[in-house]
Amino acid sequence: MAAATAETPTDRMPILAAVCLAAVVLPLGFAGGAVATPAIGADLGGSPTAMGWITNAFMLTFGSSLMAAGALADQFGRKRLFMTGIAAFAALSLALSLAPTILVVDILRAGQGFAAAAALAGGTSALAQEFEGYARTRAFSLLGATFGVGLAFGPLLAGFLIASLGWRAIFLSGTIIGAIALLLAGKRMRESRDPHAVGLDWPGALAFTAMLTLFTYGVIEAPEVGWSHPIVAASLLGAAATLAVFIAVETRSARPMLDLTLFRYPLFIGVQVLPVATCYCYVVLLVLLPLRFIGVGGLSEIDAGLLLVALSAPMLVVPLIASQLVRWFSAGALSGAGLLLAAVGLFWLAHVDPAASGMAVILPMLLIGAGTGVPWGLMDGLSISVVPKERAGMATGIFSTTRVAGEGVALAIVNAILASLAEARLSTFVPQGGAEIRAAAQRLAMGDVHGAAAILPALPAAEIHNSYAVAFQHLSIVLVGITVVSALIVFALLRGDRASSPRAKSPDDTGFDSIKTGSAMS
Repeated sequence: MAAATAETPTDRMPILAAVCLAAVVLPLGFAGGAVATPAIGADLGGSPTAMGWITNAFMLTFGSSLMAAGALADQFGRKRLFMTGIAAFAALSLALSLAPTILVVDILRAGQGFAAAAALAGGTSALAQEFEGYARTRAFSLLGATFGVGLAFGPLLAGFLIASLGWRAIFLSGTIIGAIALLLAGKRMRESRDPHAVGLDWPGALAFTAMLTLFTYGVIEAPEVGWSHPIVAASLLGAAATLAVFIAVETRSARPMLDLTLFRYPLFIGVQVLPVATCYCYVVLLVLLPLRFIGVGGLSEIDAGLLLVALSAPMLVVPLIASQLVRWFSAGALSGAGLLLAAVGLFWLAHVDPAASGMAVILPMLLIGAGTGVPWGLMDGLSISVVPKERAGMATGIFSTTRVAGEGVALAIVNAILASLAEARLSTFVPQGGAEIRAAAQRLAMGDVHGAAAILPALPAAEIHNSYAVAFQHLSIVLVGITVVSALIVFALLRGDRASSPRAKSPDDTGFDSIKTGSAMS
């Protein structure tokens, strides 16, 4: 049975601090890894695909295992899973700091993803048990803000560590922060379980993981071997088949990993749209822009990290402001407006020269970060309100899976689109380029203009730079379209209609309705 909540706010603060430290170190590993990719490639070598897996391997395993981790947290204990996950993350970070090859880095990053899923699912579902009402809303808002801290200062810290100690120090920092979180949680966090948990839905978990793996692998390999290659076609068809299997398994399961009946409710669907939208207007930029600043703009890692702070710094303030604005405005209206603001910033950034720096880049990035920060500060609290408290593991698991799996899929799709756009542009200059054009386009998608120039020595450097600029501009317009459509969906579905909620609420219930109207805060 679930343990009683801690008796005083002082008792709960170390618990919140431990989970927030995990919330810092996870995006730190993600954003820091993106900044470190060029340095890792320069040190250990590897193809663009191998370097891409530094980020994609982590995101794939992280996203594919979150729902399973939520179910395990409900069954075996939220504290136990959190402690196991953060300990494994710290240990794998230490191993990464000693990795001898790019293959070992990729494998260890995949292991980190599983550990991160356990830590996040266990930690967030534990928070849901420790806090009630408005205190829970504030705790989850603070959790969202600490994710922003990791995203804001991850690139800067990574650049500083690379410049002073080398890329291996980035992963060593994860070990240190993880150890501190372990000490805090070990003393104060109480164990809790779902008394009705009956075990992990293994068929569903395996089908979901297989679907994501096949889809991501196919999309990542396509720019290198071509979309018509048998391996790519087989991977994408296999993903479609395993998705059908997953839906069939979950529909027939008495205790599914993902309760598909929740998708009958507009509120639930609207909440899931928020993390998907932020993937395409914000998260993908955390990977694309450092590569652009370093490879195209010629900045050092620390200068790239400093510049990227403009994108992430609003996450330190805007989510907290958004959590207060729900006193007067609905969460849906605020989130939709924020996404439209981010779309304006994306459109602005699309028309900035890739080699530019300073205010020309800072201003649109600030706009994107501020716009994204609005739904970022609200969606964690919204996600926990759509199911009964006892199913907190499933609630956080579903939402976190949508967020992280969506990030992994978005990164794979966006990289593939950028490479395809670059290939199309380069083909206008070298129509018979074939494999060379494809290889150069992959290098451009990684921001490696020098590598692309080495593959196509006859093509003027200005044309290679222009090919990247055009490809990035067209990609940005695609991202603008996705963000605007997402905003319209959010406006339509997150209206806070009481009848749309998947469970009835009593007048003093502090679920979505109280978050929307601010009644719990007034």
